[in-house]
Parts: sequence; structure tokens; C-alpha cells
Amino acid sequence: MKLIVEGIDHGKPIPEKFAFGVQDEASHVRLGENLSPGVRWDGLPEGTRTLVLICVDDDVPTKPDDVNQEGRTVPASLPRGKFYHWVMVDLPPTPGGFPEGACSRGVTARGKTSPQGPEGARQGRNDYTAWFDGDAEMGGVYLGYDGPCPPWNDEIPHHYHFILYATDLERCPVEGAFTAEEVETALIGHVLASAKVTGIYSLNPDVPAG
Repeated sequence: MKLIVEGIDHGKPIPEKFAFGVQDEASHVRLGENLSPGVRWDGLPEGTRTLVLICVDDDVPTKPDDVNQEGRTVPASLPRGKFYHWVMVDLPPTPGGFPEGACSRGVTARGKTSPQGPEGARQGRNDYTAWFDGDAEMGGVYLGYDGPCPPWNDEIPHHYHFILYATDLERCPVEGAFTAEEVETALIGHVLASAKVTGIYSLNPDVPAG
């Protein structure tokens, strides 16, 4: 089984056009194009009924004390956790992919309430929902794709894993504004194969992205 994330080479930097936040000399970070990348697949195993796509950053600081604070850095030694940027279920195996921008074009304040996407697929909420909780301008339910925006003062680049699962499920048993964690639980015992592409991104000008 093969996964291609168009414009993102495995182990290489993610282009800025796919990012929620990009470097800015004056303010450290500004909003980016936030384009969803094109995705293609091939070599699905026999019996595949639907696909699931997840994008997760597993380098997220577990303590917020130093995040985006002037004169401080997020130390490389800090334990890291996960931040989900995209979860999509019920993707049909054919036609074998969807193009760049099919699920996101630009940042939507308070989140996309009805994200566009491939016919038949459903997209759950990403972790910007929790990140912006309580923010008067940006708070809301963020559905669909929203790209990288790691802390601009992090000592390490972040790794973004695009993972495609081939499943025997006709419909993933999750509802509403479902989370990636709920999907991962629902997939137990139903994954026929998987493939992964990992891109790297940093907003810290002193930290090479790859």
C-alpha cells in the first residue's frame, strides 16, 4: 500500500503553503495559506471498503509555560505529546485520491463548520478546537484540515505524520464532531493496511526544519 502526499516528501520540510502559521520577521508568526495537500494512494489490500486519513504532530510541548514567550525557548528536553491536525473517515477507495485545496483554503476564524472534501467522506474536529478555547476571536469548533503552527520558540522542529488506513468498515462508527482519538479506537481490529508520510516544520528561524 502506497501513500503520496503531494508536495510533501517523506522526512523533508513541509512547504509554507500547507501551514496554518508561517514565519514573520516582525511578529514571529502570521497566518498562512493553510491549503490542504493533495493526497493519492495505490496498492490497497483486497477487501478495502473505506479509508481513514489522520495527520498528527507528535512533538507538541506537554507544558505551555514557555510556549511563544519572548526571551524564552521551549526546551528540546521537554516531554512531548500529540496534536491532531486532520481526521477524515469514510473515504472511498476510488478514484484514488483528491487534489490540493480540496479540504481547506485559508484559515477560518472559529473553525470551518462544514469543511469541503471528497464526496462521501466525513471530517472530524482537530486540536485547534482546544488550543483556541476561550479565545474571543478564534475560539470555536475546528473541523477538517488546519495545518502546522508549532511554537515559534521551540528548540526542535515538529514532525507531522500523514497516516492512511485501509479498513474493512463500510462506515466508521463515529458521529458528530468526532475526534481522531475516537476514530483510532473505532479502527481497532478493522485495519487491513496502513501507510505514512512524515513532513517536518518549524517556525523558529534558528531551528532548521530538515
